[in-house]
Amino acid sequence: MSHRDKAITKEEQDKLTPMLVLQDFIAGNSRFMKDQGNTADHKALITQTKDGQHPKAIVLSCIDSRVPVELIFDQTIGDVFVARVAGNFENTDILGSMEYSCKVAGSKLIFVLGHESCGAVKAACDHVALGNITAMLNNIQPAVQKSEKEVSGEYNSTNTAFVNKTIENNVHLTIQRIRDKSPILNEMEANEEIKIVGGVYHISSGEVTLL
Repeated sequence: MSHRDKAITKEEQDKLTPMLVLQDFIAGNSRFMKDQGNTADHKALITQTKDGQHPKAIVLSCIDSRVPVELIFDQTIGDVFVARVAGNFENTDILGSMEYSCKVAGSKLIFVLGHESCGAVKAACDHVALGNITAMLNNIQPAVQKSEKEVSGEYNSTNTAFVNKTIENNVHLTIQRIRDKSPILNEMEANEEIKIVGGVYHISSGEVTLL
């Protein structure tokens, strides 16, 4: 455990590689699971970042309150951009946010983070129809349809294997669509300026598993 009282500088960000950032996330999650996270001088970090920021990564996460992104990767103020939407899928606004994070602000990693027992995925599996939730869940239907070809049993949220496969497929398909829909990010990844990865957070253990 160490004490964080220095925010990431532009010079430090420039020296990072996508793999170094991913390794930092993996190590941070290990510390989180062991309850050995770094301490932080929040007042000092607020002061240092008030005029600018140089985050190492952007994480696309679900809105779920049990998935506190900075905590589970043991990050702090100034370390990461976080985009959140129920079901952790991409849309135009989130793609623009990712392009800003990486192309403009210099982040090295895009991490699409699904999670165990995702309510949005369960609702998509059950084809819930309710107000604006219906249109939102349509973004997850491609993952549901893919899972129907890969898992046996009932195709609804009572089938845990079906739900878990859909959570994973949703991450994979989101990553694929990010590459397909953003020539900027696709080119940056091809040039090894960034890395686009995915994983699933297990709310029962605190562990993030890479996909």
